[in-house]
Amino acid sequence: MKPKILTVDDSKTIRLIVTKALKPFDVDVLEASNGVEGVAVAMRERPDLILLDLTMPIMDGSECLAKLKSHADLKNTPVIMLTVESGRDNITKIAKMGVRDYLVKPFKEDMLIERAGRIIELKAKGGGVKKVKRYDDPLNILVVDDKPAILEQIKAAVSDTPWQVHGRTQTGEALDYCSQHVPDAILVSLSLPDQAGFTLFQMFRASTRTKSAPIFGLSVKTATDDQTRAQQVGFLGVITKPLDPDDLKTKICRSLNLDTSYKYFQHRDGVLAVILPPNLSANIANEISLQMRSKVSEAVDSGLGKMIIDMSQVRTPDINLVKLGITTIQLCNELSLQHRLVGSTIVQAECRNYEETKDWVFVASYEDAIRELNRK
Repeated sequence: MKPKILTVDDSKTIRLIVTKALKPFDVDVLEASNGVEGVAVAMRERPDLILLDLTMPIMDGSECLAKLKSHADLKNTPVIMLTVESGRDNITKIAKMGVRDYLVKPFKEDMLIERAGRIIELKAKGGGVKKVKRYDDPLNILVVDDKPAILEQIKAAVSDTPWQVHGRTQTGEALDYCSQHVPDAILVSLSLPDQAGFTLFQMFRASTRTKSAPIFGLSVKTATDDQTRAQQVGFLGVITKPLDPDDLKTKICRSLNLDTSYKYFQHRDGVLAVILPPNLSANIANEISLQMRSKVSEAVDSGLGKMIIDMSQVRTPDINLVKLGITTIQLCNELSLQHRLVGSTIVQAECRNYEETKDWVFVASYEDAIRELNRK
């Protein structure tokens, strides 16, 4: 039989997040909106795991847990407590309740999967346990380049991620590294002496440990002959010097099919919030645009009918912002989604320079947008 997981939380958004996180797995997800309902569902369904919110109306998590512990058939049911308070005293209090684990809100989906997976076996639908790859997962990147400055530039480019960059200057050193570690991605200089970069590529492809790893060439922009040859022999792509950090990270993300959507799309306060980052480059705007339709469709399918497009953090608004805004608003209109735009005075001033944005109406803050949408 499928494992049963009961989520007891007065927040519909949290229940949606839990349901979405567990969707790829062969489990039955049950819901309750308060402690009273939670006890009733638990007595009826006998879940294998309970995700229990600490603060709820009618009956809070502490009372609900006490009820569960007093029931002979439920007292040993593992419970993960959900709390918005991360202070030491609160965590100590939760630990003394006898729960199996805890999560502090807001939490990431993969963290929920990891904690639940410690307690019950999560089998992917149609297969084994599924590991969702995300942008913030640790990765091992092997860089083969005889110029120390390039290695340092690559480390700086990914310094905002948990990715580890390992540099090697010669073919033998790179092969020795791969005999002990399997890199997630490999960057090889095309200007190594004696065409060593191309020789190394063939050796990587011949090895069972690295034959499936994405391999990119590193090349100065003007070395077009090397870049053409790299494409011909099978390099996945070329990353040009001087390095563009966004281009580097985007290419690695795409090669590994890493999920980046959580950085921009959030289910909060009963709406889909699209949060645009401070540095909205052409690459990032395109990345968000490619994810937009599927993420909005998922939100609508889960019952959300409102959207906030938060542009307030964008430091240097330009045509990338305008194009993304136009695409997003068109999609909202197509799906009859109520929406609000949040923008700083700088963002609003830039948008007024374009004819396509003349009808855009901004509010000053996310909270103002929530209030306006709730009045509808």
